[in-house]
Amino acid sequence: MSAVSPSVTAAPAADVLARAAARERLHAADAEALLDATGADFERLLELAGAVRDAGLEASGRPGILTYSRKVFVPLTTLCRDRCHYCVFVDTPGQLLKKHKPAYMSPEQVLAVVRQGQAMGCKEVLLTLGDRPEDRWPEARAWLDEHGFASTLDYVGHIARLVTAETGLLAHLNPGVMSADEIRMLRPTAPSMGMMLETTSRRLFEDPGQVHFGSPDKDPDLRLEVIDAAGRERVPFTTGILVGIGETLRDRAESLVAIRDAHERHAVEAPGGTQGHVQEVIVQNFRAKPRTAMQGAPDAELREYVAAVAVARLVMGPRMRIQVPPNLSDPAEFDLLVRAGADDWGGVSPLTADHVNPERPWPHLDDLARMTAELGFELRERLTAQPEFVLDAETWIDPALRPAVDALADPATGLAAASAPPTPIPTPAVRSSHMYAADGVSRTSVTNEPGGGAGESAAGVRRLAEAAAADPLALDDAGWVTLLEATGDDLDALAATADDVRRYTVGEAVSLVVNRNLTSSGLRSVVTEDPATFTLDDIAAIAADAWDLGATELCVQGLLPGAESPERYLDIARAVKAAAPGIHLHAYRPQDVRDLADRTGLGLEGGLDALREAGVDTVPGTGVKVLSERVRGLVAPGDLEIDRWIEGITAAHRAGLRSTSVLFYGHVETAAERIAHLRRLRAIQSDTRGFTEFVPIALPGPTGGVPLVPGRAPIDEHRAMVAVSRLMLSGSIPHIQIPWTRVGRQASAVLLQSGGDDLGGTLLDGRVKPRAGIEHGLELPVTDAAALVARLFRPFRQRTTDYREPPPGRKAALR
Repeated sequence: MSAVSPSVTAAPAADVLARAAARERLHAADAEALLDATGADFERLLELAGAVRDAGLEASGRPGILTYSRKVFVPLTTLCRDRCHYCVFVDTPGQLLKKHKPAYMSPEQVLAVVRQGQAMGCKEVLLTLGDRPEDRWPEARAWLDEHGFASTLDYVGHIARLVTAETGLLAHLNPGVMSADEIRMLRPTAPSMGMMLETTSRRLFEDPGQVHFGSPDKDPDLRLEVIDAAGRERVPFTTGILVGIGETLRDRAESLVAIRDAHERHAVEAPGGTQGHVQEVIVQNFRAKPRTAMQGAPDAELREYVAAVAVARLVMGPRMRIQVPPNLSDPAEFDLLVRAGADDWGGVSPLTADHVNPERPWPHLDDLARMTAELGFELRERLTAQPEFVLDAETWIDPALRPAVDALADPATGLAAASAPPTPIPTPAVRSSHMYAADGVSRTSVTNEPGGGAGESAAGVRRLAEAAAADPLALDDAGWVTLLEATGDDLDALAATADDVRRYTVGEAVSLVVNRNLTSSGLRSVVTEDPATFTLDDIAAIAADAWDLGATELCVQGLLPGAESPERYLDIARAVKAAAPGIHLHAYRPQDVRDLADRTGLGLEGGLDALREAGVDTVPGTGVKVLSERVRGLVAPGDLEIDRWIEGITAAHRAGLRSTSVLFYGHVETAAERIAHLRRLRAIQSDTRGFTEFVPIALPGPTGGVPLVPGRAPIDEHRAMVAVSRLMLSGSIPHIQIPWTRVGRQASAVLLQSGGDDLGGTLLDGRVKPRAGIEHGLELPVTDAAALVARLFRPFRQRTTDYREPPPGRKAALR
């Protein structure tokens, strides 16, 4: 089928811009000319696109508002029948076995993640999956048959109904290619659906070696038929283009025009004009991923990407929402994207990873709101269906879903209501006579059909672990102690459940920061023969050397000697930043900050302000073993008092300095004291949102190495601690770091399968004063970390201290 407008002879960009300014209709040749605009034409393109966007927002009654949807990302299955050359989302059945990962998420696994999202205010559940895996993989067909589903799409509908019935959240379905009958079948389960067109290029689909060759569901004509079918079925539909996968400018132009034409073919009368079914057009920039056929391809060029956003705005007009994924661009690029006419950030999750782009974390919603405000706009939450479709629910929303949509929507604007926590919406249509444990074993559960009742539940540790996975706050202290003390098969079940929580929240990626340690206790005013000491002059050389070796972080901590001026804390920071302005300075424990505050007379707030001004970016949350005065008195009486540590870390967070968090275990502490420590960290996090990660560290030395359970092997002591940490902190502190220096590389791999997702830092010794950092002599090169992670069949991600992508040119090369 032909879905693009008739070809028109290309005109100079300036002429096309003049017609665009007059709001004339643009054809493919016009769009192609604008996609290639440079210089003054490019600037004019952005100006026009922004003006069209602003006019559309004004007409919609929400001037100056950019939108997003607070979502939970659920990767229902990573099996797929396609073979796209840029994708890291999919697995083969063999890879699933090696990852101990089920063919499909069970309803219980889905609900465990969704309920955590519900507690964090999410209203959308994005169901993403591979296309029709049962057509390629017998394992998928067998799972569906065993659990009573005719197809993957049948299971998608079941899960969508279940999610709304149990939590009140609304599903957005992204299951790939669907027939008209399948869209009609799924319409009562979700207010919106989506599928990226990506491109209309037949060359990329038909030619061997191109990105879509061998992927039957990437046929452009087939995908255009799906978009048309969604229009006929009156389904609010999300689609878009992928920029930089080998398509030409002409392909890009024709793809945008094809989307517009399909949208207009199914338009209905609406206030202020007509309304088609395409609710938003995503303009997504290609990002190369390791372990794919396109791993060596360049990322989409920024000017081309921004031009594509602007041209999408001019082609689609003022009423369309143009969406740009914020995690796929650097924040410094947001200004260009907004100038280009974007008005929607898409779905952003405070809980789950972007499982399609696991190397690109979502921005924190507070940060996104702040950055949006800095660009002159207000960030507002919407539902999975755009406001125009919510306000005209009679046309666009299935009657079965309208109560659930109404419960979450602002009736005046169609945006998400400001105070509308999702609540379960009973639906008799839910078919849920079976639920499945983390290992995929079927078991009876509550149904929504007449006569359905609660069935027999699993007992013991498995039941407790599953309850914790669904709601970390549901267990009492006794339950958590039972989990901490698990052994044998019970411990295996606990670790598997925790690893599922990790997998379905923060994702599969294992991260590492390239860093170096420097112990500030070693500072001296004069040169000494002790290789662990250094002067201020050495600090500049240490920082410059670390930067030259590829480090993005320098970690500095430790009390200064009493003979050294407390101003030296600030001098160290200034010296680091002067020598390596781009390095992230992760410096000073609460005890160190208190020393600065007391000895200078600055006070706690004044000391933190001075450190920030001197160049400190984040602080280590160390200097405490367990948040118990009893434990401190027995193990570390020289540590800061517990109340003062809490006061210090809380003040740091409120001063804008995020931190790590730790627990040292395996000494005199009880299981109950470990649990109280984790609860206290959760409480601090609820107040400040300042912790980036949690590190459970086995205490070494003469007082350490004491098992919580007599006779339990050390690796099992660590597995239980990591697994309980993941379950108890899920939805609060996202990352669980494995301290490889304490447990070793082999054990670290085991713990990454017990809920861990981060390996901390490389701990470069450096070439200048290599013994001046704690844990010197231990290094984990990026290549070694990547190899360790590859053996787990998980993606490796080099990160910054705050879990962002390293700046351009700062990523280590992987062989």
